[in-house]
Amino acid sequence: MTYALEVAGINKSFGTTKVLRGISFAVESGSTTAIVGPSGCGKTTLLRLIAGFEKPDQGSIALNGRAVAGTGWVPAHRRTVGYVAQDGALFPHANVAANVGFGLPRRARTKSRIAELLEMVSLDESYASRRPDQLSGGQQQRVALARALAREPELMLLDEPFSALDAGLRVTTRRIVAEVLSKASVTTILVTHDQSEALSFADHVAVMSAGSLAQLGSPREIYDVPVDVPTAEFIGDAVVLPAVVSGSTATCALGSIAVSPNSSGISGPARIMLRPEQIEVTTDVTAVSGTVVDVEYLGSEALVGIHVDGDLAERVTVRRFGTSELTAGDRVGIRVLGAAIAYVP
Repeated sequence: MTYALEVAGINKSFGTTKVLRGISFAVESGSTTAIVGPSGCGKTTLLRLIAGFEKPDQGSIALNGRAVAGTGWVPAHRRTVGYVAQDGALFPHANVAANVGFGLPRRARTKSRIAELLEMVSLDESYASRRPDQLSGGQQQRVALARALAREPELMLLDEPFSALDAGLRVTTRRIVAEVLSKASVTTILVTHDQSEALSFADHVAVMSAGSLAQLGSPREIYDVPVDVPTAEFIGDAVVLPAVVSGSTATCALGSIAVSPNSSGISGPARIMLRPEQIEVTTDVTAVSGTVVDVEYLGSEALVGIHVDGDLAERVTVRRFGTSELTAGDRVGIRVLGAAIAYVP
């Protein structure tokens, strides 16, 4: 297997503050990896180390088998790496053609080459004469991407490039960028704190927590089988309940429910995790039942808070798609779909 990027044992501190602790992972050539985590977890620092803007205290970084940090040091401008910042970082005094051409040798800054790069990011060549302040946020980000692609990088780094855009524009721009990079077969790393963005954009997702790599896997693995409760709660909404596990069954406020084989080896007191869409509201209140305490309307879906009856009474949140006519005070039944993931308490 060919790796475009190999990161091994990276540590980084600023003064007495440890920012990264033993980060190790590899990225396959042509793939897309999203690095996701809460603010302050170290993800942007990791990206800057890969780009060559910072030096690691320990560990090594290699691009396509060539060491760029650790055993030797290759400065940022000598790495075949493209970088798109959160705000695009376009030169405000220069037009689009000059911004895109900045990444090209002077002799290659031709009108046809600029037009070709703009076409790659779904912009007409007529945009070449415009200034950045005459563009929308999404157009500015696409110009920044075209400038980065001009260098024909082996690795593209995207540092929260969609976070400043409104919701509709963010989705559209993200799709265009993903298509451009896929068509160009450019290995890509996206840093984001947006969980849904990470899951939809990338082939692989790396979850960071407090400077360490908590889990690396496919989007489905990260969402369906998170390695621990903090990861589960960060990657999407999660219903976490105390339970007692015996064999393949957990007893909790929602009754006796199946436990995933991924939880093998856990027995006795535990915490179990379900996704809200695994909990179904029914009209049958003879089994597990509860009372609706609040409904949060989100347009295409609603989050329904339910106080479950019984000695193990708990509040759970259920996701209902489409129109929900439930209101506070309604009595409902509850049914669990699929299996829960169990963790040691």
